[in-house]
Amino acid sequence: MTATRCWFLARNSSSEDSTMNAHKNRVRMADASDLSGGEESQEEVMTPAELIAKLEEDWLNEKFSPELLENKSELVECVMEQITHMEDNLQRVRKGDVKASVHRMEIDRIRFVLSSYLRSRLQKIERFFPHVLEKEKSRADGDPTFLSPEEFAFAKEYLANTEVYLRNVALKHMPPNLQSIDMLKAVPEPCLDSFVFLRVKERQENILVEPETDEQREYVVDLDEGSQHLMRYRTIAPLVASGAVQLI
Repeated sequence: MTATRCWFLARNSSSEDSTMNAHKNRVRMADASDLSGGEESQEEVMTPAELIAKLEEDWLNEKFSPELLENKSELVECVMEQITHMEDNLQRVRKGDVKASVHRMEIDRIRFVLSSYLRSRLQKIERFFPHVLEKEKSRADGDPTFLSPEEFAFAKEYLANTEVYLRNVALKHMPPNLQSIDMLKAVPEPCLDSFVFLRVKERQENILVEPETDEQREYVVDLDEGSQHLMRYRTIAPLVASGAVQLI
């Protein structure tokens, strides 16, 4: 997993305000190779507003997609550091200043979005834990991870506890030939054929849509930027992963 750090370039309160204004509260996301001076460095610099907008986008995608999406550990880490940075700034605000309550509400709003995002992921892990673990174990080297280290440990522990519970409560009381269970068969998979609402961020052409009934035939559609659609998730799953569409 790629290590990530965030830097916050806050505006100075002295005469340097004018020169630092363009870089006010910028957030830098960089990987380990950048920190060590490697040639394959990848970094992204965002303002706090862009960072929170990205969190909200990933939150909605995770909330409305039927399957567990790629984990965004780097984004979560940066948002948590940004919240800490905002709370530190809030301590310097004069008591009684009306701006303090506004900033506090914004911090609470960001905390809610972040908590809801993480809660949605945990709920999917609990619901589809054997399939999530199998998908994570079978991914090729270099492919994005679907679970953070903490989520992977939670999923493995959840699987182990479920197997122990089933064995103690039911399986040991059954005939020997029925005392084993295949979790991949026992737990239903995510329904990728469910329908989702989406907004197109980048124009897409020649999207193949599968027929709904035996009487229908496959057809191709173009998705215009800014348009909204109701489509089968399986059809647009790659577009969600690439960021070309946004679930709503």
